[in-house]
Amino acid sequence: MPSFDIVSKIEFPEIDNAIDGVTREIAQRYDFKGSHCSVERNELELTIKADDDLKLKQMHELIQGHLARRKIENGVLDYKEVEKAAGQSVRQKVLLREGIEKDVAKQIVKDLKGSGIKVQVAIQGDELRVSGKKRDDLQEAIAFVKGLPIEQPLQFNNFRD
Repeated sequence: MPSFDIVSKIEFPEIDNAIDGVTREIAQRYDFKGSHCSVERNELELTIKADDDLKLKQMHELIQGHLARRKIENGVLDYKEVEKAAGQSVRQKVLLREGIEKDVAKQIVKDLKGSGIKVQVAIQGDELRVSGKKRDDLQEAIAFVKGLPIEQPLQFNNFRD
């Protein structure tokens, strides 16, 4: 019985390379001279430190640009509340989304079942296994899921005949 997996994985070496690129660009740019701006990664969390809100917005643009160059979609970033630090400086936590959350997985299953495509969907931890009798049904399911309004980037792998 043909099947494939729907997953949401992050390539951490690419994230680290993007952060290194952002750090180099901050060191070279004239508008960041003398500022105390930085980006650090701790497991599934980025910490952005900036002098003020304007620099924070510029850092967001830099991070998104460097991630796009590394072919990582912006949907993996989950921005949290901006925190005030000493003086005018600000700090912001950004969570990296890896794995499909339960509510998103349930929504995908519900939408696939409601679409009329003849496939079975099983939630396996933080990924989904889709199986069907025909390869064409699976390809139709992939196209359907790509069309869903889901912020988080999804990958389709482990396609077996």
